[in-house]
Parts: sequence; structure tokens; C-alpha cells
Amino acid sequence: MNKKQFALALTAGGLLLAMAPVASAQSLWALDGGHTRSVFADRKAQDVGDILTIVISESTTISDTRSNSNNKSGSNSLNAGVGIFDFIKAASVSGSDSFKANGAAASKNTTTGNVTVTVVDVQPNGNLVLEGTQSIWNNKNEHKITFKGICRPEDITAANTIPSTKIAAATVRFDGKGPLNAKQRQGILTQIFNFLF
Repeated sequence: MNKKQFALALTAGGLLLAMAPVASAQSLWALDGGHTRSVFADRKAQDVGDILTIVISESTTISDTRSNSNNKSGSNSLNAGVGIFDFIKAASVSGSDSFKANGAAASKNTTTGNVTVTVVDVQPNGNLVLEGTQSIWNNKNEHKITFKGICRPEDITAANTIPSTKIAAATVRFDGKGPLNAKQRQGILTQIFNFLF
């Protein structure tokens, strides 16, 4: 091959390379939505469909004490009449009234447990909207926990858990049904009596 043929072959090869489609490389760990996860990073919830465990630890204490006191007294006297008013006899009237009341109320509620939820939405600022239900059956009795709330991705731990105290607009609902729960409800006649009186 002479120099002229070599130069022609080199030019043809350059043209072929220039016209070839460009191949783009993608990460093996690319997710839908363009996010990527490192192989060495902890897997934490960040997209719709990811799961996350809520560590419920809620405690509320309410205390109220009230005291009221009221006293009132009065007296009136009337002297005997003279002259044409001699039929009026001497009289006196007095009265008193007192009221005192004391009251106290205290309430303490503690709730603990774990419930795994799903990310149902990602807000424009990156916050995750969480929602999930856990149902436990025991001897034909169902105990259901429903949890809803919003959290920041930064508050999720490396173990993919988050305490319930770090969740905004949190709603925790405990429901139950079955023979045991039915026995713990008031009868219909008792409910009607309590409503009327």
C-alpha cells in the first residue's frame, strides 16, 4: 500500500467514525427519574414505591387543676312604724350564699411500635409523603394500624427507619374488629340511654 492509498483509507475510516452513532453510557445503578445510587451507599427510601419503617414512640401528658370560690352575704332591717304606720312591726332580714369547687384531671398516653409504610409521593421540595397500613389477626380479632405523614429524606437513618417524632402532619390510627372488640363496645340500649340523658 503506497502513501496515497494509505491516506485515502485513513480519510475513509475517519468519515466512517464521524458518521457512526454516539453511544451513551449509563450507570448500572441508575433509577427511574434520573437518580443514581452508589454501590457502597446505604439503601434509603427516596422515590415513590420505596418502603420505610416508622418507629412509633409517642407520649402525651395532660394535667389540669381548677379551683373556684364565691361568697356573698347581705342583711336588711326595718324599724317599727309610728303614727299611722304603727301597723308595721320591726323586722330584719339577712342572707348569705357561698360556693366552692375544686377539680383536677390528668391524662397520660404512651404509644410504641413499628409500622412499615410506602412512599406514595415526592413533593417538589424533596419531602416524602408516607402512607401504610399494618393488619394483625389474632383469634378472629383484627388489630389495624394506619399511618400517614410527611418526612425529610435527611431524617431517615442508615437502617432505613425514621422516628415518628420527625414526621410532619403525622396521623396514627388504631382500629380493631372481631368478637373481642365487639364485646368491649356498649350495647345499643346503653348508647341510646347515654345519648338521651
